[in-house]
Amino acid sequence: MYNSDASLANTTMRVGLVGTGYAAKLRAEALRQDPRSHLVAIAGHTPEQTATFAQEYQTQVMNSWQQLVERDDIDLVVISTINRDHGKIAHAALINGKHVIVEYPLSVDVKEAKKLIALAKSKNKLLHVEHIELLGGWHQALKQHLAQLGELFYVRYSTVKPLHPAPRKWTYNHDLFGFPLIGALSRLHRLTDLFGEVFTVNCHQRYWETETDYYQSCLCVVQLCFTSGLLAQVIYGKGESLWQSERKFEINGEKGGLILDGDTGMLVQAEETTLIDLGTRRGLFAQDTKMVLDHLFHGTPLYVTPEQSLYTLKVADAARRAAETGLTIFLTKES
Repeated sequence: MYNSDASLANTTMRVGLVGTGYAAKLRAEALRQDPRSHLVAIAGHTPEQTATFAQEYQTQVMNSWQQLVERDDIDLVVISTINRDHGKIAHAALINGKHVIVEYPLSVDVKEAKKLIALAKSKNKLLHVEHIELLGGWHQALKQHLAQLGELFYVRYSTVKPLHPAPRKWTYNHDLFGFPLIGALSRLHRLTDLFGEVFTVNCHQRYWETETDYYQSCLCVVQLCFTSGLLAQVIYGKGESLWQSERKFEINGEKGGLILDGDTGMLVQAEETTLIDLGTRRGLFAQDTKMVLDHLFHGTPLYVTPEQSLYTLKVADAARRAAETGLTIFLTKES
């Protein structure tokens, strides 16, 4: 278990940020709003975009993330870049004695992720994998009402995003994004957080691709059987070959059901159907950032552990193997 550094009690957390995209901007804004942190340096993929980002947030441009993690005047490295590079940047930052925040996934490789957790412990440094889906209104509503459903037996979670045309960006690249449900790990992590250990995994996937570097669409369907007996289906799709947008979560129990559809939530029971408040998705990166700083300065507990993220990564990797082989993958504590 990580112990906060008492020497930070009256100092400012000096931060280096890797990335200039959507998540990186939300991180930079959160850091700017918190007087306990100072954004020292930024490393990005494109020099022009990095320079613009640095000017907006009054920070220094680094030529590479390798140079950034080696700086003596940085205490915390925030990794908000392409999934493929998460693991190696986190490793370099930890080796150089930095605390680390990384957007999920910790790595696209399970073995590497496991080694990173061990490395962070050996260095007595924080390794925090962001999972803001656990902080949002959807997840809080699910947790609040689960007890009213009785014994659970079936879950369906679907996030489908048609895009015409699909963007030619890293999230549509096999190597940079990773297997769909590793790259989009939050879809599975929401379930493992709510329902516990998984017993078996089945998966089917399909890509539509006419270019060498990018695919235009993907569709991934995963079936999970939890050790409790609960059956779950997760559908993840994006791109040009899909036509109906969907963001829907359904939980079926013997005493009722929960249906979350976009911004609408319903608790369905035999005697009545009740609308439920789903809260908001705004401000979650700021909330996550504040919780990390609270942990580093005061030792307050975080809402998720890297081990929990690693477990979901193992489930996602089992889905990858199931899709490749057509076999049912059995998960054990050692797998």
